[in-house]
Amino acid sequence: MTHAVRTATTGDIPRLVDLLLLDAEERHAVDPILWKMAADAPAQIEKALTFALTSEQQPFRQIWQISEHDGAINGVIHSMLLPVPPIYSGTQGDPGLILPDSAVVPGAPESTIDALVAAAERALMDAGAKILLSTYVTGEPWRDVFLGRGYDPLTLYLSRTDLGDTGRPSTTRRATEADVPGIVTRAAENKRILFEIDPFWERHSDADTRFTGWMNRSLTLRDRDMVVMGPPENLNGYVIAQPASRLHFPPAHDITGTGVIDDYYHPDLADPTVLANGGEGVTTLLRAAEAAFADRGTGAAFVVCPARWRSKIEMLEAAGYETAMIWSIKR
Repeated sequence: MTHAVRTATTGDIPRLVDLLLLDAEERHAVDPILWKMAADAPAQIEKALTFALTSEQQPFRQIWQISEHDGAINGVIHSMLLPVPPIYSGTQGDPGLILPDSAVVPGAPESTIDALVAAAERALMDAGAKILLSTYVTGEPWRDVFLGRGYDPLTLYLSRTDLGDTGRPSTTRRATEADVPGIVTRAAENKRILFEIDPFWERHSDADTRFTGWMNRSLTLRDRDMVVMGPPENLNGYVIAQPASRLHFPPAHDITGTGVIDDYYHPDLADPTVLANGGEGVTTLLRAAEAAFADRGTGAAFVVCPARWRSKIEMLEAAGYETAMIWSIKR
């Protein structure tokens, strides 16, 4: 079956709202806490589409494309040029990313998805992307298409929704300015391991300086908790429990009660293949972050983990986390 794929227009918005709402409801059915629906989900979808298709002042390049069969829309794909975080080198420019709010109508053949992905890849490369990334929520049929087109898992988003309220472990404490040098040192160890796992995470030459500035600013932000172990002069590890960002959640979902853990390291994870000391220290930090989330009324959390960091995955799974979303890279 052939599929006509074209760029979406504002005239497509009403039909796309219906399709994207159905897509969001399928995620919600899998995990109603993590993928909580916004009370005004249709309005939020329409607002996001209108902005993407009409605004000339956007923080990054978005691309919406639709597939049609017999004059009817039977699929949509959303992609963007992903800004490179300032601690990474970005020598190949902004990667192209296919986002999870891509969907096909119920019963659509797999060839619909493949046609959409192929069109998105062409559009992203035409926009200047030299690296292609994709995102999907586990259990969706998009996985097989991405694998068939040469994508390998790069980053896992493991989630847990029963964070509990057992309190912060006594061996952890809130970070202060005195802890920033130790956090930066441990973060440099983390980034070295990341690069060993996959060259995609190549550090910027000024990574430590930039990260120092970000940590000092983070201490002033009231929407997150920075937790450490050990004295400032010999910091054992750190974790930052922060609110979720819209990048990881389509507009139909309410993210006010969801947290993300990304900046997180302890020497228990120094060997990406084998967890040291039974993961006692790194698990203690994780429980401290969960307690911080619970204190804020956060009901679900994502932990970001490279797909080939086996020791970290082992620790997270033992702590009750399951993979909920996967980012992949085209090799």
